[in-house]
Parts: sequence; structure tokens; C-alpha cells
Amino acid sequence: MESHKRAILSYLAMMIDLNELVAYCNDLLDCDAFDDYAPNGLQVEGERRVSCLATGVSASLELIQAAAERGADALLVHHGWFWRGEPAPLTGIKGRRVRALMQHGISLLAYHLPLDAHAEYGNNVQLARQLDFSSPEPLPGGFLWRGRLAPSCPARVLGRRIAHCLDREPLHVGHPDDEVHTIAWCTGAAQDAIDQAAAAGVDAYLTGEVSERTVLAAREMGIHFFAAGHHATERYGVQALGAHLEARFDLDVHFIDIPNPA
Repeated sequence: MESHKRAILSYLAMMIDLNELVAYCNDLLDCDAFDDYAPNGLQVEGERRVSCLATGVSASLELIQAAAERGADALLVHHGWFWRGEPAPLTGIKGRRVRALMQHGISLLAYHLPLDAHAEYGNNVQLARQLDFSSPEPLPGGFLWRGRLAPSCPARVLGRRIAHCLDREPLHVGHPDDEVHTIAWCTGAAQDAIDQAAAAGVDAYLTGEVSERTVLAAREMGIHFFAAGHHATERYGVQALGAHLEARFDLDVHFIDIPNPA
């Protein structure tokens, strides 16, 4: 009986109240400082206690099902739901996703802009660490970052580094033999920040997505442009945050990568 009691207490010690987890994340990421396109924090409430946390980039049905297979009590993502301006009814794809969460008692936590901008666990600083950019620092506004390549290298070599680290061949605009000393970056769909990158005086700009106009802008401004994929550039913030939460609360945390070529 005593050993059974100790086992129960040990199990409970590895659990955290959902509200405590949400409050901690909201405070850590300073969510109140952002006017975002979707609500940050708890989006769907499931079980009140969390011992197993799944993390991923976007709250798709496939990710929810994978989280359920791992026995997750909560799912933490970068791209959640309820985006500004989208239809409100929980029907079709949205209905199926919500139903899957509720059937398994899984809570959904989402952090969009706060997870892009965070100086320790954010997508931008984590991408810099993946790509070994030197002296990374945010530019005014907090979303566009700047750093150096130490040592400098030709653009084609930088492209190979990006492809190797992100497992995704980037689109590159610019002469492959040009030497790149400095770079700016912003993960995700930040192709239009190329103007700010050029104004910052860097040799190259890296983001996730590309538009037709961005190619023309890069050519005319004389700046190298790399588009490495929205999903590929935003896989690292949730992993870093998940690792922190695992250590902080002794949670069982699983990062689940659902491949996405876009």
C-alpha cells in the first residue's frame, strides 16, 4: 500500500495544472505586449492536469492525431486557430480538428508573434543558432534580426548550409559567387521585410516564403535573398520552448514534425 501511494505521489509530481502552465508561458513570452492576428495562450481547454506535452508548428488534424497517439494532455504550437477575419463556425476542417482535441481531452496552446520575437526561445534566435550566425540581434520592432557570417562565405556556400541545416533547398536570388558577410532574417512569411533588411545594410536576407515581387525587389536592391520555407524556418521555437518546459516542470515533452514543403 505504501509503495502504491508513493507511486501515485511521484506521478502527480510530474504533472502541472493546466492554468499554471498557461500562465507561465503567457508571462514568459510576454503575450500582452503583442497585438496579434490570433489569440495567444490557451485556445481549447482539455484535461486540467498535464504530464505529457506535444509540440509542433501548426495545429493540423494530423498533428492532433499524432499527439493523441503519444498520450499528450496538451499540444503547444506556433500556428494555432481563430485567426482574425476567418469564419467563426466550427464546421468542416475546423470542426474535425476541434472534435479530435475534445475526444482525446487535449488542450491547445498557441503562441504566434510572441514565439517569433522571444530573445531566448523565439523562432528567430533559434534559427540563428541552427545556422551558426554570429552576433545575432533584433532590429527595432523585434521581428527582423541581423547577424554576421564568421567567416564570410560565397552565397552558394551559405545556400548549402541552409539546405543542410533545414533539410530544405532554399530559393536563392543573387550571384552564387558573391561573398556574404552580413545577413538579416525573419522566419515565416516575412518576404516583404526585404526593404528593412536592405535598409539595414546587410548583404543577404533570409525568410520562409517568397513572392514574385520579392525576387524583383532583391535584384533591384542588390541584396541576396533566400526563401527556405515557412514551416522549415519555424520548427525551432516550439522545440526550444518545449525543452525549457520539460526541464522546468519535469514534463514528458515530444516535438512532432509534420513535414510541409511550404
